[in-house]
Amino acid sequence: ETLLMEALEAGAEDIQFEDGFAEIITSMEDFAGVRDSLLEGGYKLAKAELGYIPQTMTKLEESGDIEKMEKLIDMLEDNDDVQNMHHNWEMDE
Repeated sequence: ETLLMEALEAGAEDIQFEDGFAEIITSMEDFAGVRDSLLEGGYKLAKAELGYIPQTMTKLEESGDIEKMEKLIDMLEDNDDVQNMHHNWEMDE
């Protein structure tokens, strides 16, 4: 609860807790300030990085489309020239 309050006061937009970790969402402009505030508060960060969060998600219905998307994602993840990959595909678990 303390982390929640401190992160929100520093400018965080959202916090999600899972498996003993907290994922803190900020705007790009507030990222450095929130990170620095938490570090100054004595928190240890497992990772602090900018990423993309899609505004809308897309769901694929056709099995052929799903297979193609899975193949594309696998190929991109295996490509050494690709550093990061983001998509807006709403995958079924």
